[in-house]
Amino acid sequence: MTSAPARTTSSPVGLHRVLEPLGVLPQAAWRLDPDPRIAPDEVRIRVERLNLDAASFRQLSEKHGGDGDAVRAEVLEIVRTRGKMHNPVTGSGGMLVGTVDEVGPASPLGLRPGDRVATLVSLTLTPLAITDDLAGWDGRGEQVPCEGHAVLFGRSVAAPLPADLPAELALAVMDVCGAPALTARVVARYVGEGRPPVVAVIGGAGKSGSLALAAARRAGAARTVAVVPVEGERVALDDAALADAVVLADARDPVALADAVAAAGGPADVTVVCVDVPGCEHGAVLATAQLGTVIFFSMATSFPAAALGAEGLAADVTLLIGNGYAAGHADYALDVLRGAPGVRRLFETRLGLR
Repeated sequence: MTSAPARTTSSPVGLHRVLEPLGVLPQAAWRLDPDPRIAPDEVRIRVERLNLDAASFRQLSEKHGGDGDAVRAEVLEIVRTRGKMHNPVTGSGGMLVGTVDEVGPASPLGLRPGDRVATLVSLTLTPLAITDDLAGWDGRGEQVPCEGHAVLFGRSVAAPLPADLPAELALAVMDVCGAPALTARVVARYVGEGRPPVVAVIGGAGKSGSLALAAARRAGAARTVAVVPVEGERVALDDAALADAVVLADARDPVALADAVAAAGGPADVTVVCVDVPGCEHGAVLATAQLGTVIFFSMATSFPAAALGAEGLAADVTLLIGNGYAAGHADYALDVLRGAPGVRRLFETRLGLR
């Protein structure tokens, strides 16, 4: 597909694509313009696969009782209505992989037509149109094969797909690549101060959780504790050998969670929350030592619950909202995957590649 640019001027953060309400950034907008005609600093991607974020997919699946056809229909309706994949309940989206179709002459992204890339910005701010009615997706998994197009702005981020990994695997890693990068940064700070931390990862068997465990160990954590809700995940994590201890606890039960982490060598100096269900904020705070750090990498997190919960528990802890972007985060996450066979096994099993 080639066409003349739709506009001669544009905003590097995508303001010109906002249809409703005007004046807000694309992520905050209700509706975007996914017109395939690009402005001079834009890039159009021919979409091959979406990766819905875990919180969004869980909400949709639970809403429809696991009915894949109903989930597929709702995802289609969201994209058609909003011009992007932005779940109105969870406020989250995901990311995509595809092939660069057209590059505007003023694009600063360094991409060329034919490049296969993963977008490292959320689908909640990416203009998107789907043209195949998601005919190749059964609605039962987070990864969505599809046809369509997406538009990147001048200030978007994308990375070439690595040649040594299947596209599905690379996409799944890049979807959560902010988690290992920030975890490593926080752990390294403690190590640099001469106090290697105890790190607890809540939801340690998931994508972001397993990468965070491996990153924490790699950065010099004194001890790693993984918290999972079911026996099957405990067995899988034991087999992956990513944590010094794996414990069973419902992260929505604050006392049970704190007791489980304490029994495994806590309280934690650094607690990383990687679950995809709401209601885990108080347990994470309670499981963390005074002057410790809690990193929330869940789109199900409530900031008021976390902040007011810490206040109510007289917990002097630093609360960090995980940022999906850090310089070099994609390369770092892929390097963690390559260096941790246990992490790769977990990912491949989740994706049905084993």
